[in-house]
Amino acid sequence: METPSSAARVVATSDDAVFAALVEVSANGLAVVDEDSRILALNEAGAEILGLAGDVLGWVAPFACSHVALGRQGDRRRTAWVAQNGRRRALEYRFARMSGGRYAVWFSDVTDAVREQEHLTAITSAAASVADPCSLRATLDAVANEVHKTANIAAAQILAVEHPEDELRVLGMAGLGHPPDFTERLSACRRLGARVRFAEALQYLRPVVVLHRKPGIMADPKWAPLHEIMDRADWDSFVAMPLVARGRPLGVINAFYLPGDDPGPRSLRFLEAMADHAAVAIDTALLLAQTRYQAQSEERRRLARELHDSVVQQVFSMRLQARTLQAQLERDDVDRRQMRSVAEELGILAQSALGDLRGLVFELRPLDLAEHGLLDAVRAHAAHVRERTGLRVEVRAPADFEPHLDVHQEEDLYRTVQEAMHNVVKHARATEVAIRFAGLVNDDDWLVIEVSDNGCGYDPKASEAEGAGERSGQKSLGLVSMRERIERWGGRLEAGPRSTGGWIVEVSVPPLSEAGK
Repeated sequence: METPSSAARVVATSDDAVFAALVEVSANGLAVVDEDSRILALNEAGAEILGLAGDVLGWVAPFACSHVALGRQGDRRRTAWVAQNGRRRALEYRFARMSGGRYAVWFSDVTDAVREQEHLTAITSAAASVADPCSLRATLDAVANEVHKTANIAAAQILAVEHPEDELRVLGMAGLGHPPDFTERLSACRRLGARVRFAEALQYLRPVVVLHRKPGIMADPKWAPLHEIMDRADWDSFVAMPLVARGRPLGVINAFYLPGDDPGPRSLRFLEAMADHAAVAIDTALLLAQTRYQAQSEERRRLARELHDSVVQQVFSMRLQARTLQAQLERDDVDRRQMRSVAEELGILAQSALGDLRGLVFELRPLDLAEHGLLDAVRAHAAHVRERTGLRVEVRAPADFEPHLDVHQEEDLYRTVQEAMHNVVKHARATEVAIRFAGLVNDDDWLVIEVSDNGCGYDPKASEAEGAGERSGQKSLGLVSMRERIERWGGRLEAGPRSTGGWIVEVSVPPLSEAGK
């Protein structure tokens, strides 16, 4: 059997000796092929690139050099090649026509460069997906798809888990379908005693690489519950890359490699970069949930204060008036005039308490922003405040106002307007309120919302505990929670006196494409 080196010397043509010498010493692949792309001559470097050994003459090369494909002979072209060992290679080549229906071909292995470009594209796309404030599952599905689209990975999945022994959540999947019972099947494998290697990545916070993993799984009865899912993709080796944020494990990316494409250092660096993006997405979602919980807790505390300061006090006064009325009725000389006065006051207190309770119920009711949108929700709230308090409330917005906002973003904006209105009703002693929507003329415009009144401005007697807002630089929990709601979307909140009198709260948030960056 001839070696690739000896094969390189078997030149089936009698071209000049210069060409033969170049064939011998070139570091790139050089070949002569016929019109059917069969190899007539090949240098040693070319045999190594193609992964061919022994007698290479007559092999069909992946170079399209026919008259149909000729075009401009010097053009660089790309093609794919699967070597004898199963490895997939990306080749770049040029060719020139020779006499006798033959073609001289120069070619090189550009697999690493192509994959590097794929990795950079995937990392950039993943970064854009993470920056986009869509749902966490949609974000991580996009990251998993970017991993899957690279040439040597057959499937990918992203799992989120609080602890290696806890139940996991599948948040991203590509190449294996989207089996709804994956978690249950994996739990069944664990109960049977299967060794779950990604748990080791979570436990030790380092990548776990397992070559030829699929044959072992498919032959192991402990993995039987997952055999059908694991066989959906053509894969061989496996990598589990932990997702870590602020030193805490948040999950793992599992990558399933095509046969013949074992993971190397370059691929592991790529997975590490993608894992960083996924970890940022999960960590951001957790922080947003924590912030939202804190905002909800503060909202409950504020409502509890409102309930105590208004309704509870009014009910207590009603109780005292009822006792006074009862005492009058037990007297022999009933004072009807006093009884009438007490009854009237009791009715006023009851009406006031009922109004305050209705206001609290209105604030507590769930929002249907997904159906009606932010503007309609604000208009409904303005109508309620107008009916309950007698304030003149005007809501102004451009005729074509249709903001493209995330539903959570809309809720935070609505709650901010609601809190600003509450401060006006509670502290400003105003008669008029204006709510103005502006911006969003272009896609890159910020949304601006202003809530202004003609009230007293800063009242030094209004305590911080009452949530009076920030007046003359004093902070309150109400304004702090409002600002936190806006800043989580990359926005700004300003509050202060107007030059014409009264108070203004101005909120501005970036477009959806920039929010949360």
